[in-house]
Amino acid sequence: MRTRRGVSYAAAVLAGLVLAALPAAAAEIGAAAPALRLPGLPGAVDSAALKGQVVFVDFWASWCAPCRRSFPWLNEMQAKYGDRGFQVVAVNVDRERRDAEGFLAQVPARFTVAFDAAGDAPRRFAVKGMPTSVLVGADGVVMRQHEGFKDADRAPLEAAIVAALARAGR
Repeated sequence: MRTRRGVSYAAAVLAGLVLAALPAAAAEIGAAAPALRLPGLPGAVDSAALKGQVVFVDFWASWCAPCRRSFPWLNEMQAKYGDRGFQVVAVNVDRERRDAEGFLAQVPARFTVAFDAAGDAPRRFAVKGMPTSVLVGADGVVMRQHEGFKDADRAPLEAAIVAALARAGR
């Protein structure tokens, strides 16, 4: 049986079931950020330990060209605002940790790096592309989500960080 637009009823039901099974847009602005508990460098990453800080969660992969451009900027932001209660947490999504380690050997990170080969955190944060960043306020609420990275993104992202720190009184 077909509908007027050529889509079968079964396909429409299946699409509805698939959408219902997807996680809610957990990184939705104004919502509490999903918890993070992942292995990382220098040690395990647990978002509970980051309470009270402004956190820039950056999802990345070794094959992501814009990620190579974003890491130096992330290093700069961590150095510039870290003493004000700002923390970058870069979540790698490569299936093989050695791929991430090869990337980090070429493009060092001077911020916290977490590893999620299973892809659980990007699913819970509703990540659709690499890199995706989520700015979480000191209150644990998502303030901004951004996909991609280019030079023109630097100033607006930094302004969002500064605004989040000001909102936290820092």
